[in-house]
Amino acid sequence: MGYGLALIFGYLLGSIPFGLLITRAAGLGDVRQIGSGNIGATNVLRTGNKGLAAATLVLDALKGTASALIAGHFSPDFGLLAGFGAFLGHLFPVWLGFKGGKGVATYLGVLIGLAWQGMLVFAVVWLAMAFLFRYSSLAALVAAVVVPIALYFISTPQIAGLFAVMSLIVFIKHHANISRLLAGTEGKIGAKG
Repeated sequence: MGYGLALIFGYLLGSIPFGLLITRAAGLGDVRQIGSGNIGATNVLRTGNKGLAAATLVLDALKGTASALIAGHFSPDFGLLAGFGAFLGHLFPVWLGFKGGKGVATYLGVLIGLAWQGMLVFAVVWLAMAFLFRYSSLAALVAAVVVPIALYFISTPQIAGLFAVMSLIVFIKHHANISRLLAGTEGKIGAKG
């Protein structure tokens, strides 16, 4: 029963749509009506408000970290399940018809909560790829490939396995970005419009 409660706890915390709540509170309307229609920080940035986008990024990450740490206080397995639940909650929030964000910020938050060293790996890979190619989506996808491999060596097999599954889901949620990358139409970092 504890396993189910950990998963549900994480899901409910992860399903809080901070991007939507923050933009509405700021009087900018429904963030789902602009850009990609997602509730994450990248789409909030399309409102032109960098502060709100940064707040969304931090809060979406923190719900992953909090889920993993709070449940992990009772059992490492509970921490894994709650972190995964938070990730799923962000992607598929019940309050929004199961249409949420793409999960990168919450992925990072869970990573901080379960294996903070993996966050350093993600950051280094993301920054290197972003500097070389100027595509945020490509940088995140490459980092999501490297992180589970790195975790296999610096963490536990359970954590590495969890992030392998989460990385696969990140790829699935980025299918449109992947299509645009292959077609050469994906927007670059810093590009207008």
